[in-house]
Amino acid sequence: MKTVSIRDSDLSGKRVFMRVDFNVPLAPGGQEITSDKRIRASLPSIQYALDHGAALILASHLGRPKGKPNPEMSLKPVAARLAELLERPVAMAPDCVGPRVEAMLPKPGEVLLLENLRFHAEEEKNDPAFSKQLAKLCDVYVNDAFGSAHRAHASTVGMIAYVKQAAAGLLMDKEIEYLTKATKNPARPCVAILGGAKVSDKIEVIQNLMKVVDRLMVGGAMAYTFLRARGEFTGKSLVEEDKIDLARELMQSAGDKLMLPVDHVVAAELKPGVETKVVDKIPDGMMALDIGPKTTEAYAKAIAGAKTIIWNGPMGVFETPPFDRGTVALAKAVADSGAVSVVGGGDSEKAIKSAGVADKISHISTGGGASLEFLGGIELPGVKALER
Repeated sequence: MKTVSIRDSDLSGKRVFMRVDFNVPLAPGGQEITSDKRIRASLPSIQYALDHGAALILASHLGRPKGKPNPEMSLKPVAARLAELLERPVAMAPDCVGPRVEAMLPKPGEVLLLENLRFHAEEEKNDPAFSKQLAKLCDVYVNDAFGSAHRAHASTVGMIAYVKQAAAGLLMDKEIEYLTKATKNPARPCVAILGGAKVSDKIEVIQNLMKVVDRLMVGGAMAYTFLRARGEFTGKSLVEEDKIDLARELMQSAGDKLMLPVDHVVAAELKPGVETKVVDKIPDGMMALDIGPKTTEAYAKAIAGAKTIIWNGPMGVFETPPFDRGTVALAKAVADSGAVSVVGGGDSEKAIKSAGVADKISHISTGGGASLEFLGGIELPGVKALER
């Protein structure tokens, strides 16, 4: 069943409750936003609702206040920044439910930002009474917080049972569209690039993508658990000893779909300015910290022939040059491929931006954990709840 889009919803004169992802990073003290990227990502849906006559109520969590009010995790700085971006007033509620909030409900064209949902423990418990209180505020529910779609909370799942209309926002729509296209019916050849530290973090992703893709390229520290499982010496490289048998099983089921590094950039320790060398076999006392030039060339060749590319995780310790070269080279190969490219959030996004090619990627996901679970074939509660 498909989700209903905000584009298909009648918003005129309605009070619209929009679940957004304003979980922004704050400087110590909680007064200053250090990145407004998540606020900007929600602007298209917010502006759409206002342009179509909605009285808009915005709701989000911020941080982990553990069910208690915490002034350092208040959304007040977000209200101020959002007002600047929208060039219109944004009222700040003292709470997210209750008589004081109900007395502030907006009129069409007005915006009210509720205080941090997680100041109430009932939010994360998906408490029915709390869900009803949230639903009471609105006529229409819109979820635009893909980054929280893997959480079954009151504001992402529970309250939907008590509203007349529920829809996906423009950002949520886009996330579902691109991730579904890449994993359910991709244009072929379809390739995936998986990096990061641990096999254990991406078991479901590997298992699911092996059913979908034509080639699966592995890099980052997780590659060395696979290489150890194949009987290769890995020196001081990071290896999950307890996942070697699992890696062996995954390799057997993947067959020739799986591509592993054939050469490596190694050093005696991880620090800037350390002496490095490129090797085919990792010497004793050395650790592999990036894929080598032969691997980069082989992976780039597979990328160049692809029609769909899925990427999650860097190829090396990219935040410490020169161990960013493999990741940056592959980012440029993805950008030049002309393929539909879907990049998971977090470190993958940082890598794409550090390579300066973010504008050439079809879709960069805003949800790290949510996109990882989607790629792993796990049903997201916040998406499932909209399908009714």
